[in-house]
Amino acid sequence: MDAIMPEDATMPEDHATVTAELGSAEAWRNVAATFLSTFVVFGVAYSFGTFFEPMAEDFAAGSGAISLVFAITSFAYFMLGPITGPLVDRFGPRPVLLSGAVALGVGLTLTSMVEQLWLGYVTYGLGVGIAVACGYVPMVAVVGAWFDRGRGTALGVAVAGIGVGTLVVAPLAAGLIVRSGWRTTYLWFAVVGTVLLVVAAMLSSKPPVRVGHVPRSLRTTTRSPAFAALYGSMLLMSIALFVPFVFLPPYAVANGASRVAAGTLVGLIGIASVVGRLGLGVVADRFGRIRVYRLCFVAMAASLSLWLVATDYPWLVVFAVLFGIGYGGFIALNPAVVAEAFGVVGLGAIVGVLYTSAGIGSLIGPPLAGLLIDATGTYTWAILGAMVCAAAAAAVLIPLGNLRTAA
Repeated sequence: MDAIMPEDATMPEDHATVTAELGSAEAWRNVAATFLSTFVVFGVAYSFGTFFEPMAEDFAAGSGAISLVFAITSFAYFMLGPITGPLVDRFGPRPVLLSGAVALGVGLTLTSMVEQLWLGYVTYGLGVGIAVACGYVPMVAVVGAWFDRGRGTALGVAVAGIGVGTLVVAPLAAGLIVRSGWRTTYLWFAVVGTVLLVVAAMLSSKPPVRVGHVPRSLRTTTRSPAFAALYGSMLLMSIALFVPFVFLPPYAVANGASRVAAGTLVGLIGIASVVGRLGLGVVADRFGRIRVYRLCFVAMAASLSLWLVATDYPWLVVFAVLFGIGYGGFIALNPAVVAEAFGVVGLGAIVGVLYTSAGIGSLIGPPLAGLLIDATGTYTWAILGAMVCAAAAAAVLIPLGNLRTAA
């Protein structure tokens, strides 16, 4: 049995021989590529809340039906991780990212033309879903494989693109929708997003080959208690995680905020998550990744309890910031915790399988919340359900540091 490395441990120098210097300029170019790819794909995906009301009006649909667009999308990109993760392990990130660029451009263009909501499930769900599957899970695995020391910091910088993308794109989308409508906005996103993903692909490269390390089989890894704890906690947290991204803007509008101000709340989650990704990545490298990872879950559960009672806009701002910090740390540290537990060889495949839990959770959370909102006429039960799931996710992680992975 191989114990999970101590929380303050780093991988020894002789753990693997590499054909290129880890932490080199090329390694940091891949950090930049990942920042840009996550900026694009999550900027588009997480701005969906700003499209919620205009799409609901256009299609004459309820909260549950519209939220299913986002749920299908997130389900698609997380469930495709077991495919794109091994692909990047084998072929490198460039062809994977170029495929994502095509999917994003085609998907958003077709979405701007649909006249029936069910077609939007297909065009947006598959287009954006494939793009995120190509631009996120494979890329964090690439960054994780390029670094030994300072992996938490490097991953924090790389996935800060998610937060910056949310900060920039959500308010931008709100403004463009007011000016030009949601369909034209998606056309702009199709063009600009495709170009930026091509740039990210050109910056990326396959990580150095590690020699002398025999990878643990994927089947053995996924049957270990440590993997079970990581999978269960991510499943529960993902049920809660996407509820604010979809429903915080309409909740704010229902409590008197303008659409732009409501969209800005999602942007605040994004910028706060950047603080969490960068700051907590550095803290975790010093004080223990597993320990700090647990604290992120606790912070997210606590912040949802604030949303449960918040109606005034300033308190919604406070919620967005606190939730964003915990969320940012959670996303930044997850691949680092996985690498610490199971090693970096075949990391793309391991992370890909793990992230299917997020796909299942995201398919459950927003639609269920939408149904609760439609049935009760209030957001209270939806928020309470998200809070309970987040608290349960934190509880599942409690024994993680003492678990062992199977040899």
